[in-house]
Amino acid sequence: MSTFADNIRFLRGKRGLSQHAFANDILIISRDRYSKYESGRSEAPYEVLIKISKYFNISIDLLLTVDIRKYPLEDILKLPDNRIVLPVVVDQLGNNSIEIVPQKASMGYLSGYGDPEYIEGLQRITLPFLTNGKYRAFPALGDSMPPFKDGSYIIGKYVENFDDLKPGKSYVFVTLNDGISYKRFTSRNTKSITVAADNSFYKPYDIPLEEIVEIWQYASGIFPEDFEPENFDNYNLKDMFLELRGDIRKLDDKVSTIK
Repeated sequence: MSTFADNIRFLRGKRGLSQHAFANDILIISRDRYSKYESGRSEAPYEVLIKISKYFNISIDLLLTVDIRKYPLEDILKLPDNRIVLPVVVDQLGNNSIEIVPQKASMGYLSGYGDPEYIEGLQRITLPFLTNGKYRAFPALGDSMPPFKDGSYIIGKYVENFDDLKPGKSYVFVTLNDGISYKRFTSRNTKSITVAADNSFYKPYDIPLEEIVEIWQYASGIFPEDFEPENFDNYNLKDMFLELRGDIRKLDDKVSTIK
């Protein structure tokens, strides 16, 4: 049985519709043809998928890939464009836990972020000063956002809507192409957002809205044991080289504008 088959059978039951009524009155197809979709014996063509998606007000992506029986249907319908389903793990007292996405398995997050079993398998912590909202910890990768380096974790608060993004604030963006990235939000238009790294070596760039699957606003950080932000002797040569190249790039830009 496919996820899609389970979903449409579940949704049809929620509406109290028979297979005959749903097939003939809503989809304008035969009951026999529709029953094959519910049993998984046949795949629905795109025109039928569109009709089902519009009728139940649930995106085709969710219909095909997420077992929506595991979530409150009302919460799914409230999500912007059904963009994602956010599994939430709570402790025995009902308090939200902070799941930690491991360094070595960070690439697997892109395929597991909507799977409750994957989320439940992550290690969890609780911080008493992070209570309002849903939080998750992501590994810092690369050198684009000092002082976070490999071994650090960025704790983010879940952002439900693009309209909640604030210029100048830092976020963890989970995207289809780049996976997990930590950047500062700059601006937004109808098709994309512009983000920038704190490391001046990297230029700002655009992320298409349709590539974004999750956004988490920076809330706190977990640093490795040997982290010393004021000890510049610990800066390695790579960091110094990147900063120097960033300064040179800025100088070149100024010279270009003068010309």
